Amino acid sequence: MIEANVLVIDDDDDILLSAKLFLKQHFSQVITCKSPKEINVLLSRNEIDIILLDMNYQKGVSDGREGLYWLEHILSIDKDYVVILMTAYGNVELAVQAIKKGATDFILKPWENEKLFATLSAASKLRQSNKKVKKLEKIHSSLQKDINRKFEHIIGHSEPIKQLQNTLIKVAPTDANVLILGENGTGKQVFAYELHQLSQRKNQIFMHVDLGALNENLFESELFGYAKGAFTDAKDDKPGRFEMAEGGTIFLDEIGNLSLPLQAKLLSVIQNRTVNRLGESKERKINVRLITATNMPLNEMVAKGTFRQDLLFRINTVELFLPGLAERGDDILLLASHFLNTFSSKYHKSNLSLDHKAEHMLLNYQWPGNVRELQHVIERAVIMSDGLKISASDLQLSPQKFGGTNQVVQTDMGLEEMEKLMVQKAIDKHKGNISRAANDLGLTRAALYRRIEKFNL
Repeated sequence: MIEANVLVIDDDDDILLSAKLFLKQHFSQVITCKSPKEINVLLSRNEIDIILLDMNYQKGVSDGREGLYWLEHILSIDKDYVVILMTAYGNVELAVQAIKKGATDFILKPWENEKLFATLSAASKLRQSNKKVKKLEKIHSSLQKDINRKFEHIIGHSEPIKQLQNTLIKVAPTDANVLILGENGTGKQVFAYELHQLSQRKNQIFMHVDLGALNENLFESELFGYAKGAFTDAKDDKPGRFEMAEGGTIFLDEIGNLSLPLQAKLLSVIQNRTVNRLGESKERKINVRLITATNMPLNEMVAKGTFRQDLLFRINTVELFLPGLAERGDDILLLASHFLNTFSSKYHKSNLSLDHKAEHMLLNYQWPGNVRELQHVIERAVIMSDGLKISASDLQLSPQKFGGTNQVVQTDMGLEEMEKLMVQKAIDKHKGNISRAANDLGLTRAALYRRIEKFNL
């Protein structure tokens, strides 16, 4: 059985019945109609791959002009339609003219079944090839930035990250819908991409859609696509993001920002696994893996009536909660080293490293902006550095964001005062255990004792 929908147009009931009885044995859907005047309605309501079009519809007429007229009409709707013309009157000149006008092939009635099947089988392969090329062209033009983007991979060996990685290994091979929760900057897109890379769809497209940045008026046209003429600037058919992601993964970021009407439209697509382009009534089947993310409290929003409960049930078959960077203390220097290597290469500053004071400062900072803030801090430090060492002053961290308490640090605090604060916090954290405090600070016991004496702690 070939996955292709065939439309047969002929004014002879016997021809239509004969074609349908034979073709439905080999093709997924066969639609028949007696008049080419129904073409517009049929093409708007159905996803047609091959059109088998008779050339004459008036009694006594055999010149094929009607067929050529309707051929041109069909191709004006979509030049990629595969049209095969058929006639009971063999005419080489007419066949040549039909091919020049865009027909894929030309067959004579009565046909031989084997010949008809071979012609339509070849036409189906051509149609699938055309669709793939068209899809790739649309993806290339619409998603050039995404295609060129280098995605980060998960970096970390802290306990929260190890647990998340174990969950990813279990969930990724399935097609379960995944909801990723976490504060801004925790790496939700990185985890979504890792899910895709570990899945059976890894060789297909990963489609990232930032719903927070998407204008509400453009939601349907961007996600579901539109037909030519659907609105003033719709000069050509355009598939939406769901269609472009066919066979792959679609990642809907900031899903908590959707209004209730848009939530309803998204829910319909997820439930039915079909999309309707703007300006079309026909449904198009989709096969995508859905991953969503937000930093908003969806359960609280459901209770307040600002987020649909049925949509939440659909998107959170599995939930992943990403911890803030402050909860991943063991990963801070590992991430900093990764970003340092990345930006050292980008800005052509080789052999850069962090000095001890800079490392201590990174470890004691609260990181309200999480991993994204750390990335920006390291990039800025690389740009501002003059030597081979990144110093504490190069980091330019806000003094008010040190430590895990509500203590406010003076904005004019110098490096020595900052060091004193970090030493005191390490001692308090480990309840006076000098060995553990020294290890936490990256110092020897003797070096820590010297600082205790220096700062009168």
